[in-house]
Amino acid sequence: MFDQDSIYIVGEAKSPSNNPITQQYKIFFIGFVVDRKTGKIVDADVSSILPLTSTFIRHLLIGQNILEPETIIQIIEDRYHGSSQKAIIVALRNASQKFQQLHTV
Repeated sequence: MFDQDSIYIVGEAKSPSNNPITQQYKIFFIGFVVDRKTGKIVDADVSSILPLTSTFIRHLLIGQNILEPETIIQIIEDRYHGSSQKAIIVALRNASQKFQQLHTV
């Protein structure tokens, strides 16, 4: 399904205490499949309760470049207005930092 240049990175963040994600998972995760050569996000999934949330966030992320988190953050702030917005941004930054560390090794 994924080619040899694909790697998997997980970004984590705390979600608000009143969010069902916190009650079910304790922490918010985004899993990213990223092309190691280009940084392009090939696939993604999130620890959300509603399938529509996962689908929408996935739609916002796929095709973006994990090395350009500020561009993706602008998209998230413009289009996603759920209670997990801040957690999504923190998890994205976390995954981007992990990718940059791997990319410089």
